[in-house]
Amino acid sequence: MAKTEDDALAEAYDRALALEKAGDFDAAAKAYAEVLALDPDDHGGAVVRLASMKRGDVPVRAPEAYVATLFDQHADVFDKVLVEDLGYHVPLLLRQRLFDLGEISFERLLDLGCGTGLTGAALEDMADDATGVDLAENMVEIAHEKGLYDTLYVADAVEYLEDNDDAPFDLIAATDVLPYLGALEPLFGAAAKNAAAGALFAFSSETLPDDEFDGRPYTVGRFQRFAHTEAYVRQALDAAGFTCLEAGDIVVRHEQGLPIAGHLFISRKR
Repeated sequence: MAKTEDDALAEAYDRALALEKAGDFDAAAKAYAEVLALDPDDHGGAVVRLASMKRGDVPVRAPEAYVATLFDQHADVFDKVLVEDLGYHVPLLLRQRLFDLGEISFERLLDLGCGTGLTGAALEDMADDATGVDLAENMVEIAHEKGLYDTLYVADAVEYLEDNDDAPFDLIAATDVLPYLGALEPLFGAAAKNAAAGALFAFSSETLPDDEFDGRPYTVGRFQRFAHTEAYVRQALDAAGFTCLEAGDIVVRHEQGLPIAGHLFISRKR
């Protein structure tokens, strides 16, 4: 029975993906509805694909099962694909901005969505103690092998922050987290509870031209990742108790040869 269900799920997903790539979004939406009926946890990210095609509501976040599956599947080649193929250098951009601000020494670093440790490597010499958190177990295993963190957790970022009762951090980094979240209030509020007074909260986001948001604070772009308006991010930061120090324009990565626009935010806990 399980194999039959798996086969049916694989068939429905492959059919939906083929229809989406062919541009038949209405038929693809019906196929993705079949996928969701067979897999309510949504390991394939059907809800974000529906939103990217404008055939479904914009969800408040990407499904946990989807994010974990996506990154676990690519853990072994993650560094090469992201850095060499997609031109992702946000951790190094963050390091440079911290140096420019004169913020070069931290007692406790928290790296949310740490992945294989790209940000941990970029900031390794700036923190006395480093904690990494990521949903994808295979990614965390690679980060562990690199020896970049004093502590590592396999967990959702918001759930970790809500459950954590260790000492607060004076630098919280989240360099590739927002593209998998829509609503930011849960993350920012939980980060504030784990940030020492005066701590820095630094993160990247992706954005789009204003007309693509249709008046919403966030949406799902054509590559199935969330984009946020700068105004919304600033508002959510302020409501959580952070003062935005800067929001620099950056190219987050390249996708199909196209530069993906975004921001590098650095904020301080009031």
